[in-house]
Amino acid sequence: MRTLADAFRTLLYATGFILFFGWIALRLRAYDHNFGFAFPGGVRPIGAILMSAGAALALLCIATFVIRGRGTPALFDPPRQFVAVGPYRYVRNPMYIGGFFLLLGLGLYVRSPAIVLMVAALIPACHLLVVLYEEPTLRRKFGETYRAYCSTVGRWLPRPPRPSANPGPVA
Repeated sequence: MRTLADAFRTLLYATGFILFFGWIALRLRAYDHNFGFAFPGGVRPIGAILMSAGAALALLCIATFVIRGRGTPALFDPPRQFVAVGPYRYVRNPMYIGGFFLLLGLGLYVRSPAIVLMVAALIPACHLLVVLYEEPTLRRKFGETYRAYCSTVGRWLPRPPRPSANPGPVA
């Protein structure tokens, strides 16, 4: 029953996140004319692929948090269990990466320089959030397990998992 409640809350949060960032991205399109160019039509298939890949990765991360982490991906309602499986086995922040790909893909699909620039601005902002808030919070909550995870799994760049990347019974 708890997993069902977590899934419902996650669905609400994810819907809100998508609507919020989608609304911002589409509102920024009004500034596309300020750039004096639009991406060529040939970028649309690349955008569709990036959107699909980003959405799939984000959904996989969400499912992993609900099922294995027993919680949601929201900062204000985080998982109760440490998660180092699925995409988190290869990179520490796959949900952000999925979101970046989704938004970048949208920008390319609609041929919007303003949306692509928004993604470029979001990346350093998210990096600061991860480094200044999320990582210290996770270190306090999960201690040595999280420190060991950080030493074997990259923050932003995926790499093959090492044997100690999945620290035992902590899911």
